[in-house]
Amino acid sequence: MIRNSVPLPPTVYPVAKGRVWAMLAGSLVFVALGIVFLVAHSTLKMTVAGAVAVPFFGLCSVLIVQRLFRDRPELVLDDAGVDHVRLGRFGWDEIAAVRIREQRVRNTSQLFIELVLHDPDAYLARAPRLVRSTASMNARLGFGPANMATNTLPVPPEAVLDAMRRHCPGLAVQH
Repeated sequence: MIRNSVPLPPTVYPVAKGRVWAMLAGSLVFVALGIVFLVAHSTLKMTVAGAVAVPFFGLCSVLIVQRLFRDRPELVLDDAGVDHVRLGRFGWDEIAAVRIREQRVRNTSQLFIELVLHDPDAYLARAPRLVRSTASMNARLGFGPANMATNTLPVPPEAVLDAMRRHCPGLAVQH
């Protein structure tokens, strides 16, 4: 938003490195457990669990390391829109609303900031491959295609929504 003929400076959120290092440690623990399960061969279930865990959490570890060592902010908000490291760039005119969503799995939950898009199909046509490949799963869970995990951001999701409203005062926030 422009105030007194001066645009707001971008709001830049770097990756929360401490949290991401913890995610890497957890991922590597699961790789190690998978290797133990593969080596032990005690039951078929353990062998299958190891065969699934090693490549899955190995890939997660590689992606986490890339996130740790790239020199790019996790999220940038400016007067033109939103630029997220994983989701890409959105103009404010593409976003119908934003909301904080929670995904609960057993005893834990994960908060997301969902960008409710005017035209999700247009976004999916240009979205990164990982976003396109997870879109149908997100839809089955009741989410749209543009969801930002908040665990890699250095501030709570409410602070991000406040900053979004500063840059785009007419932005609808759904509860």
